[in-house]
Amino acid sequence: MENLNRLGGREVYVDLIRTVAMFSVILLHAAGQWIVTSQEMNQMPPLQLTGWAVVGIYQTIGVMGVPLFLMLTGALLLQPEKKESLRVFFKKRWARIGLPALFWSVAYFLWDFLVQNIPFSFGAVLQGILNGPYTQMWYLYVLIGCYLLTPILRIIIANADQTMIKYFIALWVLGVAIIPFLNFLSVYKLNSNVFALTGYFGFFVLGIYLTTVRVRRSILWGLLALGVALTAIGTYVLAVNIGGENMYFFQEYFSPTTILVSVTVFLLLLTISPPSAQHGTNPSKLHKLIGLISENTLGIFFIHVMIIESIQRGYLGFAINRDLLNPVIEVPLLTAITLFISLAIVLLLKKVPYLKKLIG
Repeated sequence: MENLNRLGGREVYVDLIRTVAMFSVILLHAAGQWIVTSQEMNQMPPLQLTGWAVVGIYQTIGVMGVPLFLMLTGALLLQPEKKESLRVFFKKRWARIGLPALFWSVAYFLWDFLVQNIPFSFGAVLQGILNGPYTQMWYLYVLIGCYLLTPILRIIIANADQTMIKYFIALWVLGVAIIPFLNFLSVYKLNSNVFALTGYFGFFVLGIYLTTVRVRRSILWGLLALGVALTAIGTYVLAVNIGGENMYFFQEYFSPTTILVSVTVFLLLLTISPPSAQHGTNPSKLHKLIGLISENTLGIFFIHVMIIESIQRGYLGFAINRDLLNPVIEVPLLTAITLFISLAIVLLLKKVPYLKKLIG
């Protein structure tokens, strides 16, 4: 974990941002995608439609988790004063991410073959290694890509003025969000090769840039409400008219509304001072809990999908799923219980000799 809390000339509550991001990721996986056809959507009774709409809001909040993680990581790693050789940089990343990734990949392969009863095959193992053995593991490959570019991005950020960074971000937003959105709406499509700046590393650069941005909280709350509302309305319109997986276009990581929600939440969290900046006060139990979750975020990230599936299927002696509870209640309840069980297991595993460095 990076321990620097001063970014862009301000005290930043890094632990809070990391905790909110982790909660959002669990919320997204607890909500799942409630995919329906347009015919099913139009025939939904009011109560079920309300449940679907609320779960959609949960998903809108949950999908910002990965952008928050990436923006925070970019804010921490792309500081101009950070200077490391390639060897030192990648050695640190390996110790922090590489070993836990190997450990949990093996754990999920065992989960696949022993618990999910997926037939063992060399092809399944190879595919898992190339793309990630389980639902959340794709994020590791995003991190690898961002880490590979970090030494280059550091040089660019250190030597670029604010205008050039804004230009960089504008090109990225056009390439990943605006043009795909216009192409989605129209039968006439612009060739995507016009914009070479695409991919998740744009969130990396956004993170370091946003630490220098100041916006009034009232405006940020308004933009956040607008982003959530537009996502919910857009998803409803697509569900009614086309259904299927395309109905979640506005909840994809690069949709204009997801970027808007993620950026406004990140900026809002930057306005909250960490306990270290609140002179004369001792950290409360809540602050201590936030710090504990933040310190163990990586382990929680790896294990939480296993816990969600165990709870949904009753492996832990009780079950929480949509067959038993209304999803409006089931999703946040499952999220909270998953978070605390995951934290407890990670803390216990870290007490086992030689496991601490492998858990994350």
